[in-house]
Amino acid sequence: HQSSRFTESNTRGTVKDKANFKVDEDVSALRKAIEGLGTTEKTLIEVLTQRSNAQRQLIAKAYEKASGRKLVDDLEGDTHGDFEDLLVALVTPPAIYDCQEVIRAIKGAGTTESTLTEIFASRSNRQIRALSEAYLAETGRSVIHDLQSEVSGDYGKALLILAEGKRDETTNVDTAKAKADAKALYEAGEKKWGTDEEKFIDILCHRSVPQLRQTLIEYKNISKKTLQESIESEMSGNLEKVLVAIVKCVKNAPAYLAERLFKSMKGAGTTESTLTRILVSRSEIDLLDIRAEYKKLFGYTLYSQLESEVSGSYGDALKHLCGQDD
Repeated sequence: HQSSRFTESNTRGTVKDKANFKVDEDVSALRKAIEGLGTTEKTLIEVLTQRSNAQRQLIAKAYEKASGRKLVDDLEGDTHGDFEDLLVALVTPPAIYDCQEVIRAIKGAGTTESTLTEIFASRSNRQIRALSEAYLAETGRSVIHDLQSEVSGDYGKALLILAEGKRDETTNVDTAKAKADAKALYEAGEKKWGTDEEKFIDILCHRSVPQLRQTLIEYKNISKKTLQESIESEMSGNLEKVLVAIVKCVKNAPAYLAERLFKSMKGAGTTESTLTRILVSRSEIDLLDIRAEYKKLFGYTLYSQLESEVSGSYGDALKHLCGQDD
């Protein structure tokens, strides 16, 4: 069974601490790659994708000490486009990276709700709290405050609850409560003329993951539909999307993210920002599981899909992060 998405152990990532890590060797290799004539992308890829984030932080510190320049500034100056965004993401601490993705989603013309939905539906309380601290440090405002002016209606309500990072984290399941919640959801949706969205938001945004798993089972017993099917037939727009995302993450977060990756490569053009965010942010958490779910869902490997959809140094770097089955 999928381990709860609330245990961010390092065991299911594709990126681990590199054994015999020698920070000075990495720094001089990076300097040579950046300072030489023409940037050696291959070296940047090999060093930065094959070290853990903690090791990259040590490299960035030592790089600045040795060169008097910030590594992130040199990467921004020497690379461009999606490849630059990926390298910068790799050298950014995870909580700050999440925070920057939220800022990007809020900033600019129109809010990118799909990014906010993905981040807040798939992160643990601990990750959301770390993101919030980083946000406050970066902007001087709370993320809740800024979201309030960006998202509205029932979608806004749901997102703001998720952004508090206060989902129940007890692991024991109360079956009677799951039955009662399932009944309440059924009566608020399927059975009712018009839907009581508040009920869905309240239950799906507050209950623990194991508790919601049981609720999904109980719901299917009462209704002939799954809860996801009910949400899809009763609701629309961003509210539907965020509630469905929560249900998918409850059932199997790696499968939800595998599907996001698939959609980011399908159709006209590739959504590189989504590819980068998921591969970087899950590389030390559950990218092995995402790879397995991808193959199960779509019949071919994530690696082979990256190979056919993404080219150049950017594609090479993504493939290094993804890794392939032996």
